[in-house]
Amino acid sequence: MSKGNTFETDFLALIFNAAAIANIADDAGTGPLTDLYVSLHTADPGETGTQDVSETAYTGYARVAVARTAGGWTVSSPGGVGTVNPVANIDFGECSALPGAAITHFAVGVAASGATKLLYSGTVTPNITMAVGVIPRLKTTSTITED
Repeated sequence: MSKGNTFETDFLALIFNAAAIANIADDAGTGPLTDLYVSLHTADPGETGTQDVSETAYTGYARVAVARTAGGWTVSSPGGVGTVNPVANIDFGECSALPGAAITHFAVGVAASGATKLLYSGTVTPNITMAVGVIPRLKTTSTITED
């Protein structure tokens, strides 16, 4: 069973922009998240994984906080499909040593570190080959879809 096109966009706006869905959901709970945390992975963390599954560990890496607002994420519905893109490029820390494996996936979760709830994950295309001096970047064209 799928969601209706309008509800897909409403749902993504609730998660990524903290925008209420009239008569269904709001973001007025005690201490709602103000940021979502983007992570990089060397393999697919999977639907049953947490945000630390296959998370990269190169020297200099940390998850990046992105505001749960229209200033952090663009939510739209081209062709009736709910999509989310970062408003600005998401740059991670520069690799200063121990680059590890290539970055193949990214994820969005709820905390700056640890085995926390994974909201969405997807592939990084093209993969990011890690080496000392590389600054991994997810561009504004990186897309999350809800369909």
